[in-house]
Amino acid sequence: MRAVAVPGDPPGGRRAVLVWGVGTLVYLVAVVHRTSLGVAGIDAADRFHVGASALSSFSILQVLVYAGMQIPVGLMVDRLGTKKVLTLGAVLYTAGQFTFGLSHSYPMALAARAVLGCGDAMTFVSVLRLGSRWFPARRGPLVTQAAALFGVAGNLISTVVLSRLLHTAGWTPTFLGAAVAGAFVLLLVVFFLQDHPPGYEPAPVEHAGAAYVRRQIAASWAEPGTRLGMWTHFTTQFPGMVFLLLWGMPFLVEAQHLSRGAAGALLTLVVLANMAFGMVFGQLISRHHGARLPLTLGVVAVTAGTWAAVLGWPGGHDPMWLLVALCVVLGASGPASMIGFDFARPANPPERFGTASGIVNIGGFIASMLTLLAIGVLLDSTGDDYRVAWCSIFVLQAVGLTQILRLRRASERLERERIAVSRVESVHRTAPATLSGE
Repeated sequence: MRAVAVPGDPPGGRRAVLVWGVGTLVYLVAVVHRTSLGVAGIDAADRFHVGASALSSFSILQVLVYAGMQIPVGLMVDRLGTKKVLTLGAVLYTAGQFTFGLSHSYPMALAARAVLGCGDAMTFVSVLRLGSRWFPARRGPLVTQAAALFGVAGNLISTVVLSRLLHTAGWTPTFLGAAVAGAFVLLLVVFFLQDHPPGYEPAPVEHAGAAYVRRQIAASWAEPGTRLGMWTHFTTQFPGMVFLLLWGMPFLVEAQHLSRGAAGALLTLVVLANMAFGMVFGQLISRHHGARLPLTLGVVAVTAGTWAAVLGWPGGHDPMWLLVALCVVLGASGPASMIGFDFARPANPPERFGTASGIVNIGGFIASMLTLLAIGVLLDSTGDDYRVAWCSIFVLQAVGLTQILRLRRASERLERERIAVSRVESVHRTAPATLSGE
């Protein structure tokens, strides 16, 4: 099934790229803030005088806040528009990073990361809605993957730039400098960002009270495409995120006995593979929507198979070629999770896309949080047996895969019906003009 034009689509073009580019810069800086602690773990332990368990609570809290905010943020985007939500998000994550840079106590630093997480949570769903308002629907998959690439770029900036600044300039200048970047993109949003192109204003929607909230959530959840998108995000994203966010480095250093330099190179390989897969997936799905489900199932199968080979390798120490293969495969996790939004987009009208995106986005972060906790508990209970601990990913993959297979038929049937209706409406709109021209 090829991507088709939808009546009433925005035109896209250079202005759309510029406005959308402002939104993606806000998201890029949010990811820099989100991942900045990943390069400062040892420094944070020394600064706040905490051990590993307290330090890991930073990551778990951040994921918890992010996941918990997704549906409220989706509702806010649908109700208030992209510009207001991105403005609030940039204010919050800038304030959180500024406070974190000045913090000397663990409770204050933890609160600062929670505020930062709230602001971060407001960015990606807003950028997705901005893209849906400025670009034609057939460009949706490419726009979604391109937005995700900005997030990967933010991760690289943290890894390369912030890590060097931290060891040359010190803690406070590094994090305050990152906060300045947040203030800069905030100004760009205020002066240059627009919710939609002129002449493409959305139809007015009743936003009053709790009834509106219930209707938005219920209507979005009732669509099989929204639920299929959420379970796609749930099943594909978490293996790569958990590896990058917390447990990849300990696994490579403590279980595989690699040096920190070699382990860091492998983590960088995950990020680079993420960028490569994102470009390929975006181009492929924008041309052939029918590739969405095969890509999803393929990534899940290859990820499970590669982890099974790594965890089942005899002797306990995997060869470097297998670890490299694992990191390349984990790079597909992020781009595959973006396919979830491509299932939800055609299932929901534009005025409900923010809420639907929030529901989709919550999936992977719930899976990541559960896996972060499961691996920690299993490591404590098995005496740091990483092979047993990492087996927890197979449980969540099995749950998610079951739901994807259950929902796929209903989602595909309703999407075909909507495309058929859109084509009929397009014919009816153009017919009078054609007749008058004759």
